[in-house]
Amino acid sequence: MTQVGQDSLGTRSTLTVGGKDYAYYSLKKAAAKFGDISRLPFSMKVLLENLLRFEDGGFTVSSDDVKALVDWQKNPAESQNEIQYRPARVLLQDFTGVPCVVDLAAMRDAIATLGGDTSKINPLVPVNLVIDHSVMVDEFGTPKAFEQNVEIEYQRNLERYDFLKWGSKSLNNFYAVPPGTGICHQVNLENIAQAVWTSTDQSGALVAYPDTCVGTDSHTTMVNGLGVLGWGVGGIEAEAAMLGQPVSMLVPEVVGFKFVGDLQEGVTATDLVLTATNMLRKHGVVGRFVEYYGPGLAGLSLADRATLANMAPEYGATCGFFGIDDKTIDYLRLTGRTEEQIALVEAYAKEQGFWIDPSVEPIFTSTLELDLSTVVPSLAGPKRPQDRVSLPQVDDVFNADLASVYKKAQTRVAVEGRDFDLGDGDVVIAAITSCTNTSNPGVLIAAGLVAKKANELGLKPKPWVKTSLAPGSQVVTDYLNKAGLQEHLDAIGFNLVGYGCTTCIGNSGPLAEPISKAINENGLVASAVISGNRNFEGRVSPDVRANFLASPPLVVAYALKGTVIDDFTTTPIGVAKDGQDVFLKDIWPTNLEVATVLAGAVDRPMFQARYADVYKGDQHWQAINVTGSETYQWRAGSTYVANPPYFEGMSMTPAPVTDIIDAKPLLILGDSITTDHISPAGNIKADSPAGEWLLQHQVAKADFNSYGARRGHHDVMMRGTFANIRIKNEMVPGVEGGFSRYGDEVGSVYDVAMKHKADGVPTVVIAGKEYGTGSSRDWAAKGTNLLGVRTVIVESFERIHRSNLVGMGVLPLQFKDGDTRQSLGLTGDDTFTIHGVGSLTPRQDVEVQVTRKDGSSFSFTALCRIDTANEIEYFNNGGILHYVLRKLAA
Repeated sequence: MTQVGQDSLGTRSTLTVGGKDYAYYSLKKAAAKFGDISRLPFSMKVLLENLLRFEDGGFTVSSDDVKALVDWQKNPAESQNEIQYRPARVLLQDFTGVPCVVDLAAMRDAIATLGGDTSKINPLVPVNLVIDHSVMVDEFGTPKAFEQNVEIEYQRNLERYDFLKWGSKSLNNFYAVPPGTGICHQVNLENIAQAVWTSTDQSGALVAYPDTCVGTDSHTTMVNGLGVLGWGVGGIEAEAAMLGQPVSMLVPEVVGFKFVGDLQEGVTATDLVLTATNMLRKHGVVGRFVEYYGPGLAGLSLADRATLANMAPEYGATCGFFGIDDKTIDYLRLTGRTEEQIALVEAYAKEQGFWIDPSVEPIFTSTLELDLSTVVPSLAGPKRPQDRVSLPQVDDVFNADLASVYKKAQTRVAVEGRDFDLGDGDVVIAAITSCTNTSNPGVLIAAGLVAKKANELGLKPKPWVKTSLAPGSQVVTDYLNKAGLQEHLDAIGFNLVGYGCTTCIGNSGPLAEPISKAINENGLVASAVISGNRNFEGRVSPDVRANFLASPPLVVAYALKGTVIDDFTTTPIGVAKDGQDVFLKDIWPTNLEVATVLAGAVDRPMFQARYADVYKGDQHWQAINVTGSETYQWRAGSTYVANPPYFEGMSMTPAPVTDIIDAKPLLILGDSITTDHISPAGNIKADSPAGEWLLQHQVAKADFNSYGARRGHHDVMMRGTFANIRIKNEMVPGVEGGFSRYGDEVGSVYDVAMKHKADGVPTVVIAGKEYGTGSSRDWAAKGTNLLGVRTVIVESFERIHRSNLVGMGVLPLQFKDGDTRQSLGLTGDDTFTIHGVGSLTPRQDVEVQVTRKDGSSFSFTALCRIDTANEIEYFNNGGILHYVLRKLAA
């Protein structure tokens, strides 16, 4: 049941479609009262409808909020108007979903302790959790790889899956999609999302409204390609949304991205999104909405649009939005939505002004334009997704970007026990993976056609390349099989390894031991080429330094060539069985070939069959026998799931927030510190604090699993915070990895943090630009909190991580007036004092006092990045969950 406001503005109306009546909140009536909205961006119209639906005369949404959103057109810059936005639903994946369910279970315990009703800790909106992040590429290149990886996945993760199944049986509105179904964003796009959502309200009426969601994965933005406004949030913010707490936000800026022209022959949607990501990062869209428009949209399929929307976190935007048109309707029909739903979407979109009209150009804060005919085949790398490089220049970029470690002589070494050698730039991982591209039949069909042509010529991947295919949906297998392409992918090593996020999140599995040994003992700079969206340092594999993002057909081509050295377009990719050199152009399919195969291979019954019983799962899932209960029975000694310490000793009245006195730096960091650096999701090293803790708790190294899989246990995760193998703390120059300094003593970040805690000394983290870029990991903020960090002072924050810090009671501060850690000469021997922390207001100036080792002192002014009044409430309560819990208990 949906909660709605009082409709004191009188915008509630009735829409009749197919003989059925739907209540809705009319944007036309709002325009009659507040002014013309025909040129308001589509994404802003979604926010406007949300305000109309929940308008209650001023308690949380007032007519002033509605007026401010309409008047945004007069000055389309970021507004200081704070609005309360309520998404229709929440999307989770298992890495971020387990800690969400852990927190909900802990909140049930806590509310019982406070004398409240445990039944109040239940999602009030639909929550879909898709288990997609746990499968690893342990087995590959064989027909049994998928089956074997599934077996290993269940062995590793049975305790987590048992816990998630408990959640699905104990929480209302909570639905778990079992392992092996697909990637959450593709399942969302192909099945869960409806474009227009419906539910009954308090009066029993059926209400229609825009489908909207927030998700605990940053690539939740992918569904914006379907006209569904969605973006990634931290787990703690998602939990608050589940429990009825609105998302507090400032009215955003909206950047328009205009497409003209058409893509050239042989250019893919991947090439387009890497080009757009590069352009938008340069333009600067952090915290902004991006909306795509223009005549070039007509030539982009829905899947192409979803590819563009997917990488919004990589270009830094909150979302990359598309309106609704015939392509949307065609996709809804193809993917098996009911004809009743399709009719509702079309009628509602046209009535409410969400239907794309090429003659109307919306008002935007700023605009960019791209002629699609100028896009060329591209990759991105070797360290950041926004670093696009055209195909012929990859060799040059490899040399330039890795000059400090790459030996220009192109060192090659014999691999022990193998009949080949290995050198700098060789591709050791080639993976068709990730939601970004495996949701797009066009690029997957193209990859299959490259494989077919290569196989028919007798080409094979180089023997040092680990190849894998991990689609985001079971439907992909159906159409590749129907097209006769999977057999060719199998023949050149791209066997199915699983349905889920694999190599793009670090679940690449180990390289063969002789290859790993050759790389590490000789300091080789090995490469990976993946069809993913993230290539940050240390993410894909601890053995790989140079990571490139590419389209699926290029991934296949690089597996055949085996190196990123030498211009791909002028040197042979291999030798055919007749002895002739084969070049990339010889195996690259034409647009017509791709379109012809696509038309004959992908159909509506595939989607209907695969999603007919999406929550049932395979025999492994069905064998997990769990009963629901009001509270969870925590397992003593578990190393996967534990009751977190956040609510220990909590009372109904929050303790006053204390000033920060003489805080010591825990880390001083550079630019582009990602949430991978802060809270790694990859391998757990045996000699790390987390590895040592697991060994102390009788967990064998072979059973460590990954940080991501152990996000349900705070003792593992806080030890993994700032433990990334590539992080560089300027307090310990020349040292790479998760180390800090306690006085003159160097130790792990965790050990140093615990020593400061034992001394009763708070800590601070200092960094440069783009702090917290990447995945929406709540543990990046939770771990920061548990290590005793009171404040983070940086040049700029990425949106999700800033919000997460506030949600965990950590003060985010931003340097002002051109100040940086370098210009102020900040060092690990300084101490920091901040007064008035308990009386902060949104975005106020804050004086930071710095005392040097010699006793001298000075101060600088920073900007408080607690952006809204609601966030101040969360911060003063010790975090958003504490705020919500007290509210529910009262």
